[in-house]
Amino acid sequence: MRYNWSRYLRLILAGITGTTLIGWYFGVPLYGLLTGLTLYLWWTLLQARRLYQWLGNPSASDEPPQSIGMWGHIFDSLHKLHQGHLSKQDTLRSRINRVQDSTNSMREGVIMTNTKGEMEWWNDAAEYLLGFRRSTDRGQYIQNLIRSPAFKTYFEARNYAEPLELNSPAKPHIHLEFQINQFGDDDRLIVAKDVTRLFQLEQMRRDFIGNVSHEMRTPLTVISGYLETLVDHVEELPPKWRRAIHTMQTQSSRMEALITDLILLSKIETGEHTVDQVPTDVEVMLNQIRNDAKALSGEKGHQIDIQITDQRLLQGDSSQLRSAFSNLIFNAVKYTPAGGQITVIWTTNRDGAHLTVKDTGIGIDPVHIPRLTERFYRADPSRHQGTGGTGLGLAIVKHVLINHDGHLEIQSNLGEGSRFICHFPKERLVERPPESTAG
Repeated sequence: MRYNWSRYLRLILAGITGTTLIGWYFGVPLYGLLTGLTLYLWWTLLQARRLYQWLGNPSASDEPPQSIGMWGHIFDSLHKLHQGHLSKQDTLRSRINRVQDSTNSMREGVIMTNTKGEMEWWNDAAEYLLGFRRSTDRGQYIQNLIRSPAFKTYFEARNYAEPLELNSPAKPHIHLEFQINQFGDDDRLIVAKDVTRLFQLEQMRRDFIGNVSHEMRTPLTVISGYLETLVDHVEELPPKWRRAIHTMQTQSSRMEALITDLILLSKIETGEHTVDQVPTDVEVMLNQIRNDAKALSGEKGHQIDIQITDQRLLQGDSSQLRSAFSNLIFNAVKYTPAGGQITVIWTTNRDGAHLTVKDTGIGIDPVHIPRLTERFYRADPSRHQGTGGTGLGLAIVKHVLINHDGHLEIQSNLGEGSRFICHFPKERLVERPPESTAG
């Protein structure tokens, strides 16, 4: 390039020198110099005009203008750059089309929006599932097309750890699961998945459990009533029947506890048992549960301590909270050897409120922890046969916490005891009324 530039410069100087010498031959060297400069300026302007017309006319031939010298080199270099740009543009367009084609083949709806929620692109499945129209909806706010307060809150919260489930605004019989991912300059990639079948199966399961539990309660109550009558007159029965009667009463009590827990869990899951938003005095509730836990402990002599570090109240459903807290504390009593230590701590920090139930019990293998909140799941069935539990306690705790915008954390190791922590958001903490504080 340096060689070409030097060559072009020498040619220009040679041309101007030539016109100057011609002018000197005729006795007017200045006119010769001006003539050379004028010719060079005219040539430069002519080539610049040809470059301007070539670059500014997209319908012109793709071939560059023909020229010589430096301008010919400029035209050829720009043509090569243009061809390279077109080649890269075609490659990128081909990749974009391939991505769009593959995305259009997906069954899940995919929507791209900017940080404000303005829709930029979506695939064919999104049109079917959500009723979008390419002719009118591009650039519209997605919150205006999916008219749901829950979706608007979910979109603006920027906390997408858990998906959101809603019915489709265009096809209400379709149940969708929304998952949002952030990318680029806070843009959003929204994936809408049709989970109608799973939703219907889950609903059928809930209805089945609820209906069966209710249907079983009446005959079981009758059986329990007759068994109690027999137990009251057990001395009048033959000796060989007495053990059978006591065993039947024990198993009947377990069945009643199981059905009660199933009905409670069904109500919590289906929303039949709505959350009453009232301030709950956690300290009073824990002291009441401790008394029940000591009665459950009986001769085992567990040491149950309660530590309260915050006097504020917890907004929520007191009956559901009592069920969750008592399940955790009673479990600690059941799975802690006689004379063991159980500590219940209620504390708060900038993240919210936390109830910790810590014991010195048998502990749990960490491999089982992710499944502990499943219904009827037991880490070691042989170890729990004598506890009398229903296997639904932690499932109830999990759903109660979900209803109160919280979550359950479990820490445990075999032989080292367990720690169950209920986390509640700080928004659920309310100040104790002055008269309550004074009392």
